[in-house]
Amino acid sequence: MAARIPPEERQTNLVVALMATEIGLTKQQILDNISGYRQRADAGTRADALEKMFERDKDDLRTLGVPIETIGDPGDANDLREARYRIPKAEYDLPEDIEFSAAELAVLTLAGSVWSAESSSADAQAGVRKIRALGIDGDEPIIGFAPRITVRESSFAPLQSAIEDCRIVAFDYLKPGEESPRRRRVEPLALLDYGARWHVYGIDLDADDERTFLLSRIVGDVVVTKQTFDAGLREGAGDRALAGLEAVAARNSALLEITPGTEAALRLGRRSTPQVQGFSVPFVDVHIFADELASYGPEVRVVEPAALKDAVIARLEATVAAHAEPARSDSDRSDGGEH
Repeated sequence: MAARIPPEERQTNLVVALMATEIGLTKQQILDNISGYRQRADAGTRADALEKMFERDKDDLRTLGVPIETIGDPGDANDLREARYRIPKAEYDLPEDIEFSAAELAVLTLAGSVWSAESSSADAQAGVRKIRALGIDGDEPIIGFAPRITVRESSFAPLQSAIEDCRIVAFDYLKPGEESPRRRRVEPLALLDYGARWHVYGIDLDADDERTFLLSRIVGDVVVTKQTFDAGLREGAGDRALAGLEAVAARNSALLEITPGTEAALRLGRRSTPQVQGFSVPFVDVHIFADELASYGPEVRVVEPAALKDAVIARLEATVAAHAEPARSDSDRSDGGEH
């Protein structure tokens, strides 16, 4: 039975792959390597049916304004047997004479950060890796297509609505090291993306002070109450929140040894400063940063601080333990006995 991958996810995977290559992909490479087509091929779907599916996806994406370019035989433009397909990056370049103010850039950066390959499906990212394994050069990870707001951050929509309507919210929040979440009542003033994580900034009514909360640490549903707050409080809230997070990051810096040419080098390199030994990378939260570094495996080694190094090691050890084959008891080894 073919894997049930929704058409929109298959099309997202196709866009990610076509944006990741400069020379383009043949139809066969797409059908063999991109999730959504590959599973159907493995399940026995006929080649002509797969080709029709690809043609429909291509037409749908073009209708949405995605510029899929067909590169045919230079000697015969009508010969598409070995045609390659790609999404040219130049289509997304802005004219050189366009300039933005600092405030306009801040808004564009925030809006654009909602869309990022950070949250593209594992299948989409695996497809890009498969394409690179074919010997086809790909650009750095795609930034600018797949939405980062996922079901894991279901609190985003109610918080956004509460900010627009100036409504007080309540939610349970679990901080690292605490065994159970605590109820928070907050006047939400701004949502911002920082360090590839979504935060809500507002006034914690019980603490009577401004606070920034990670959406990923909100437990359960966000309750939007009927109580309102002064809309004037939202003025400059995003700037204040960003300044606060940047101040925290300025006080926290990790010294890392990063393997060149790896995914870790691409992602961490954007926010690192070269040092005599490795790279210095600022961070806001030791637990979140440890999660990220552990995901790179052997591509990164933490030199300091010790707390971050210990946190990364703990996560790697937990991963090893979770995948370790349980020891077989003597009864498991015996041929007889009840089971």
